[in-house]
Amino acid sequence: MLPMNRPLSLAILVPLLCVTAACGGGNDRPRADIAASQTTTIGVNSYLWRASLDTLSFMPLLQTDSNGGVIVTDWYVNPNVPSERMKVTVTILDQDLRADALRVAAQRQMNQGGQWIDAPVKAATVQKLEDIILTRARDLRRSAIVSD
Repeated sequence: MLPMNRPLSLAILVPLLCVTAACGGGNDRPRADIAASQTTTIGVNSYLWRASLDTLSFMPLLQTDSNGGVIVTDWYVNPNVPSERMKVTVTILDQDLRADALRVAAQRQMNQGGQWIDAPVKAATVQKLEDIILTRARDLRRSAIVSD
């Protein structure tokens, strides 16, 4: 048997072990995919989509596009404030369940003398809608984890 230079043998053996490990059983491990934060059955994150629809369910829907991630409501008049109406557009921008994957825009109008006039929307209103949708999406994801 020929004597081997120990540093040289390690230099050859380590890369061979790495290649062998990558080729063999690396994919044999079970993958935990319990209620993944990224879902792709539709074009956008399904938790954000469902949460947006749930949150806006009291408003009449004008347009929904699950592949593009857009929900547009028609004008909604609150029975307690008949001189004011709101319209909301929700856009889901990503397949991941993240706060920056959601954009909410709102329009508000006031009835003055029988005519609807544009009025400013408080930034807090849009922020509150986003918070409600995100909280609901997280709850839906949490429920999916528990039920699996």
